[in-house]
Amino acid sequence: MTEAVPSLVPSGPLQTAVFSWSSGALGPTEPVQQVILHIYTAKGLREYAFAAAEKLAELGKLDSKEHKGKTALLVAVTANHPEIVQDLLSLGADINACDVKGQTALHLAATYGFPRVMQVILSIGPGVNLEARNYEGNIYLIVFLCFQEIKSNKTVLHLAVKEGNIQLVRHLLKTPLDNMRDFVNMKAHGHTALHMAAGLHGSPHQEEMLRLLLSGGADPSIRNLENDQPAHLLQNGPHGEQVSSRTDRQTANGHYVSLI
Repeated sequence: MTEAVPSLVPSGPLQTAVFSWSSGALGPTEPVQQVILHIYTAKGLREYAFAAAEKLAELGKLDSKEHKGKTALLVAVTANHPEIVQDLLSLGADINACDVKGQTALHLAATYGFPRVMQVILSIGPGVNLEARNYEGNIYLIVFLCFQEIKSNKTVLHLAVKEGNIQLVRHLLKTPLDNMRDFVNMKAHGHTALHMAAGLHGSPHQEEMLRLLLSGGADPSIRNLENDQPAHLLQNGPHGEQVSSRTDRQTANGHYVSLI
């Protein structure tokens, strides 16, 4: 078993640690390659983790699990290592893999409230299972809706808009919430989600994002810290004017309210 390590990862101080492993926590039959990847990932050793993951991806073993059912990706999420999460996903790690409790990367990122990890996951797009439930029946979106990043006050809606994740924005706005209008109009550093969507210059989803937010109760009259309304953040020129003129929302009375 000791001969497998040098061919898998760069030599380093953790090779000694791997061979002193004696707790049996990862299971006595777990191949050393998979043990190394989980250890390097948990410790945040990005270069070593990438080397191990690259080799395991070639062997079709990148999503191997430890005793709690966690793949290396789930370990990286739980340990709050967004760069390693990105690396593992780039190598083909299964974004929808779950542990023994049925928790996916999305569940764990939402539960622990790791915004940078969330942003990496949200950037994946269509491959993410937005309806995933853990074994207690909790859909991750409900947990997400309760999340607000402490430093910037960003909600998951802010993060989804920032990443241009139109699929997640649709799902969030379909979630039954008594205070949906308040949720949609929450501010992060003075910006509502509508402000952020207006600033998505060049994004193919900008217009649809604005329309979805407006139909979900976004208030186009709210001003940010610079006293700008969302319409003021649209790109200059004819294209910005076209987006503004086409982005209307229908109220309950059947009237349309323009972004400007």
